[in-house]
Order: sequence, then C-alpha cells, then structure tokens
Amino acid sequence: MGPGLFWYGGMWIFPVIGIIVILFVVYLVFGRGISRAPGYDSTYCPGANSGADSALDILRTRYAKGEITKAEYDSIRKDLL
Repeated sequence: MGPGLFWYGGMWIFPVIGIIVILFVVYLVFGRGISRAPGYDSTYCPGANSGADSALDILRTRYAKGEITKAEYDSIRKDLL
C-alpha cells in the first residue's frame, strides 16, 4: 500500500468534498449578497441608509443645514404637500 494507492482507495473524495464546501461558502457570502446572509440586520449598520427618508425629511434637513432659504423651503414644501 504505497503512495500510489492513495487515490484508488477512495481517498480522492476528500479533496472533492473540500472544493464543494469552499464553493458553497463562497456562494453564501457573495452569491446571495450580504443583506440576505443569516443573522445580518441592516438596522445595526451605522453607514447604511435604506432610502426610507421621505421628501419632507430631506427638505427639513437641507433647510436645517442652511442649503436652502426659508422662501425656497416654503415653496418646495407647498409643492410636496
């Protein structure tokens, strides 16, 4: 039973199983996307913004930052409502 018999005795299956496991892990991480990974919750990600801000929220934020004037704020708010 020399080294040449290693592959003929069924030991070839271990590298094949290893490759399948690696491909499965790569699929879980990259194929499905991080947002659908088990245990992932986007609400705890500090940089994530799901785009749930309404137009009025954005308008109020821009006004608070001083990007628009009171007249512009009133005009846009009137258009939105």
